[in-house]
Amino acid sequence: MTATSAIPTPDGRAWSIGEAEDYLLGLELFGMRFGLDRMRRLLTALDSPQKRFASVHVVGTNGKSSTVRMIAAILEGHGVRTGSYLSPHLVGFSERVRVGAQDVEPERFAAAVQRAARAAAKVDRTGGEDDRVTQFEALTAAAFAELADARVDTAVIEAGLGGRWDATNVLDSSVQVLTNVGLEHTRWLGPTVADIAGEKLDVVRPGGTLVVGEDLHPDALRLAREKCAERGATLVTAAHLDPAFPPLRALGSYQRANFAVAMAAARALLAGRATPIALDSGAVAAAAASTLVPGRFQLVDTAPDTVVDGAHNPGGMTALVDALATVRAGRRTAIAVSVLDDKDAGGMLRQLLPVCDVLVCTTNANPRALSPATLASLAGQLGFERAVSEPDPRTALARARREAGPDGLAVATGSIYLIADLLRPAGAGRASTL
Repeated sequence: MTATSAIPTPDGRAWSIGEAEDYLLGLELFGMRFGLDRMRRLLTALDSPQKRFASVHVVGTNGKSSTVRMIAAILEGHGVRTGSYLSPHLVGFSERVRVGAQDVEPERFAAAVQRAARAAAKVDRTGGEDDRVTQFEALTAAAFAELADARVDTAVIEAGLGGRWDATNVLDSSVQVLTNVGLEHTRWLGPTVADIAGEKLDVVRPGGTLVVGEDLHPDALRLAREKCAERGATLVTAAHLDPAFPPLRALGSYQRANFAVAMAAARALLAGRATPIALDSGAVAAAAASTLVPGRFQLVDTAPDTVVDGAHNPGGMTALVDALATVRAGRRTAIAVSVLDDKDAGGMLRQLLPVCDVLVCTTNANPRALSPATLASLAGQLGFERAVSEPDPRTALARARREAGPDGLAVATGSIYLIADLLRPAGAGRASTL
């Protein structure tokens, strides 16, 4: 069997994309468990595909997916065959694996998942009932296998959660990126910015280059300096884009900060190659003009202008509100919102309500979503009197559009799962909830 052939089913068939997604969705039964031992055994069973490409490892609270796409676009513009791995997806799992500017073909993704499933079965046989391969581990292993099969030179990899025990932290990356640090996932990562930064900064490799944003929290920056000194790594702080830098295709003022970090990361990667490559301004400008980030300040309709944005924590909401200031211009604004129960819903609403004329509270496909009534009640406790409830996400966005009026602005935000529900075709299969 060749490296690119699919593992056959018992009846000799290769998996379809539907069967691959069903397998991955089935792994949600086993939940989320941290640790690297299973992941290392899983990759060993796949002949260690992560060792067949160079990598840039991206961690942070917000902006990871945008930064990954931007780094990949800049590297491709310099003639580097580049792949990327992102999470979560919006419509289908195969969106998480990209080669160049394209999602991997569904049949290739299905084949990669099938290979990972066979390897996972071997790993599961050697562990206990509470030590089974997780969905994210299987996805990550399939992604690494497909990127290696596609013969990418460099892969830009987004961490799932944290860094230290995240399945992606098996990479021997040459460049690491910390986009920013905020208070999120405190149950797993710790209660303070310093705790969370420490978990994320474990991805720094001896002799590597760590790139951070210019506005990094002081506690995180202090720890970044300490970690780089400890591991003999170089710390690079990405300067803000020059105001004269052309507008990005990715809308939202916060994307300029992400692009500045992406430029610095790409520069570090290119400079560290066996034959160094200088950053080319034309290639950088082309990447800025071409990189679109689905679900991040994405304009999906007009009359009224309708924006979907996956902001899901107070930091992300602050960035969204700043971006709205550039397009709102006094227009009536109606916002459909859904928030998961492990998020700081109050902190998010405090950011959002001052720019909102009508709040449409809704839910999403994730069972951890707060009820619309809970969100409306919370808005009321914060002194906002114009909150309504619409349980169905599509109905909620339609209500927001009506409330905004044809000259207004409608927004959907609060959870990436809400955005996925709105962008997923009607009648599509069950969504992932991890």
